[in-house]
Amino acid sequence: MKKILFSILAWMIFASVNMAWADDIKLGAGDVLKISVYGNPDLSVDARVNDAGMISYPLVGSVAVGGLSPSAAEKKIAGLLESGGFIKKPQVNIMVSVMESQQISILGQVNKPGRYPIEAKRSLTDVLAMAGGVNAEAGDTVTLLRNKDGKTERQTIDLLDIMHSSDKANNPQLMPGDTVYVDRAPRFYIYGEVQRPGAYRVERDMNVVQALSVGGGLSIRGTENGIRIKRRDDNGETKVISAHLEDKVRPDDVIYVKESLF
Repeated sequence: MKKILFSILAWMIFASVNMAWADDIKLGAGDVLKISVYGNPDLSVDARVNDAGMISYPLVGSVAVGGLSPSAAEKKIAGLLESGGFIKKPQVNIMVSVMESQQISILGQVNKPGRYPIEAKRSLTDVLAMAGGVNAEAGDTVTLLRNKDGKTERQTIDLLDIMHSSDKANNPQLMPGDTVYVDRAPRFYIYGEVQRPGAYRVERDMNVVQALSVGGGLSIRGTENGIRIKRRDDNGETKVISAHLEDKVRPDDVIYVKESLF
């Protein structure tokens, strides 16, 4: 009995959340609507919202529903049916079967990049999970692009802050039309007298000692003395600097380990 009551309560909570969400969404181009009128099966149709935000509906013709919530669209169609003298006090119901307009783009270093529908409120971590999570090339930051008042806003979000914080504000709610781009992790390059020369990920607060370790450590001919770093300055010019073991490694640094003279 308790299990049945719990299931009913859970369903009621789920239904109320989704009804609240359905009233929040706005219909847009590409959405497919299942429209029915109680007691009038001939008026049950599937209608697709065109690029102008219009649908074609029996008896009343073209109806502008773009930018309306489903409940507002129901009231509008009901008003047109009644004012046209077709049905008295019609009960119109709209279900959105395809949410083409309510989509976000997830790009960059994720396992399944693409466009995804948002059929409920979703946080950034929710949509990353929808895209299969980040891949091995992903960095710690995500760029969120959002169109607001005709202008594109750009926000950089630190994924580690989200994971280590209980503040929900660090994990933003996404909106239809948003673009999420998972940045590639920055790289540094190490060559010369190390065991495994190559390109490697720059970890947060990484220093030269740690970079040497990632490169497999010194070869038998390598020396910690006289390590050089080729680094671009703010003007884009490449400078060669002498490196100390405690120095921080920056993205795109090229570390050269010299051969010991003895």
